[in-house]
Amino acid sequence: MIGQIQKYLLALQEDICTQLEQVDTQATFIKDEWKKPDGRGNGLTRVLTAGKVFEQAGVNFSIVHGDNMPASATAMRPELAGRSFSALGVSLVIHPNNPYVPTSHANVRFFIAEKEGEEPIWWFGGGFDLTPYYGFDEDAIFWHQTAKEACDPFGEDVYPKYKKWCDDYFYMKHRDEQRGIGGLFFDDLNEGSFEECFAFMRSVGDSYIKAYRPIVEKRQDTPFGDHERQFQLYRRGRYVEFNLVYDRGTLFGLQTGGRTESILMSLPPLVRWEYQYEPEPNTPEAQLYEKFLKPQDWVNAN
Repeated sequence: MIGQIQKYLLALQEDICTQLEQVDTQATFIKDEWKKPDGRGNGLTRVLTAGKVFEQAGVNFSIVHGDNMPASATAMRPELAGRSFSALGVSLVIHPNNPYVPTSHANVRFFIAEKEGEEPIWWFGGGFDLTPYYGFDEDAIFWHQTAKEACDPFGEDVYPKYKKWCDDYFYMKHRDEQRGIGGLFFDDLNEGSFEECFAFMRSVGDSYIKAYRPIVEKRQDTPFGDHERQFQLYRRGRYVEFNLVYDRGTLFGLQTGGRTESILMSLPPLVRWEYQYEPEPNTPEAQLYEKFLKPQDWVNAN
């Protein structure tokens, strides 16, 4: 079971890195293989920096084992307390140079929790979401249409359910604000057979680059100046806030003694904060807040 999933995840990591290198044309991913000092996990972290298109891109594969599920997992599922576990997945965050190219995030993962004398508890999770700095209707529609197509073979209710879950998950309570335009988010998936759940996870994983690459290629040469760059750096602060305050994957990794460098590779290389920033009315920056950071039905936006 785990070997089958690991083979897929490593192939997914390789495909995504290859396609991002094709887009960038200048920089390539370094490979950093690592093992936990206690021997309870290992991984392959791949990072691209200072590219023509991407300021930083990180695509991480990891597999970890533990004797007890961490608090971030058992808080919502107390039945997991006292079980040993294995967790593996691919997680990535892409930070572009051009402010007109959105940041993107994706993650697909598998957990299994075991206890002697009892049936194992397993589940899949994952999704992908988009964080634009400057909004374009056609990009948002394409992103969500691709997400819907990944879900459609598994039922008509799947995309609406996981789209809403994504909107809810990437909502920052302390800002009363969405992180971006959303996409898909699912967790605790173990309905039906293992094969069905695994097939859905693969569909989501494979659809990420199909959704993201065309948007990057469309926007990467858009002219911009310091004004747009400063707004991009300011908005990146929201990314940092969410990942350090709310993100389950970050909390799980830190609470299980994961590799800090790989866990925090999701953070942007440059970021800034500004006290009580407000965008000027009737500007593209204001439109981001007024339109694109409001959950909506992008698939039927036409």
